[in-house]
Amino acid sequence: QVQLVESGGGLVQAGGSLRLSCAASGGSFSSYAMGWFRQAPGKEREFVAAITKSGSSTYYAESVQGRFTISRDNAKNTAYLQMNSLKPEDTAVYYCRVVAGGYDYWGQGTQVTVSS
Repeated sequence: QVQLVESGGGLVQAGGSLRLSCAASGGSFSSYAMGWFRQAPGKEREFVAAITKSGSSTYYAESVQGRFTISRDNAKNTAYLQMNSLKPEDTAVYYCRVVAGGYDYWGQGTQVTVSS
């Protein structure tokens, strides 16, 4: 069973930056791809970014392309989401996700609030 714990959220002004972390335990971290999702109040959870198990390929939602960067450190069992040029519409709870062994694992989420 995989456990995921996000951290790094907070309150930031528009144009600012945050770096989120997702620490994984209980599995073989380097064996699975990882993704970041977010959910704003009253909206459905949406895809933000993903990275392959080796980190060689990354994928982004159009809304964050060029502003966010996903990365991972397999030696630390941790994935990151660097968020730059933040906008008020980026305000949401951010979750990391892993699909491993046919199961879907999610962290508890970390709140990101961007003030205008």
